[in-house]
Amino acid sequence: MASVNKVILVGNLGADPETRYKDSGEAMVTNIRIATTDRYKDKSSGEMKELTEWHRIAFFGKLAEVSSQYLRKGSQVYVEGRIRTRKWQDQSGQDRYSTEIVGELMQMLGTRQSGGLSDDGGNTSRDASRPRSQRSNDGEHDYRGGERQQTQESPAPSNGFDDMDDDIPF
Repeated sequence: MASVNKVILVGNLGADPETRYKDSGEAMVTNIRIATTDRYKDKSSGEMKELTEWHRIAFFGKLAEVSSQYLRKGSQVYVEGRIRTRKWQDQSGQDRYSTEIVGELMQMLGTRQSGGLSDDGGNTSRDASRPRSQRSNDGEHDYRGGERQQTQESPAPSNGFDDMDDDIPF
């Protein structure tokens, strides 16, 4: 039977991205930490509580470059990826384990912030060759495995009930 290793997160960066570069100057890996917050009502006191969880995410290749260039502390981001646990040894020779998310898709959410995004809505220079009408300028940018995805809204499929009255006959 097939297995699934899929993570979807929407949260805010707790710090600026940390990027390591190859000798050629190309981004090798960019690490970010994002916070997600669950809100719930405490049964005993009746008051609203918050529980914040921190997630480590690693981007590679073009995704590492884009996230390093455009993301900043406080940026809201949508990330899809997979969980990976790495085994390593500390200085005393003890085995240690670290769990992180390997980011496979990243979408910047929210409004443009000064200092990070360009005047054309944060589109990368590769986008400049496309006519303006084909470029996104809505403050949300979708990157999958380093390649920008063009998302187009398609009309919702008809279910055949569009012409029925809202009144229930019973």
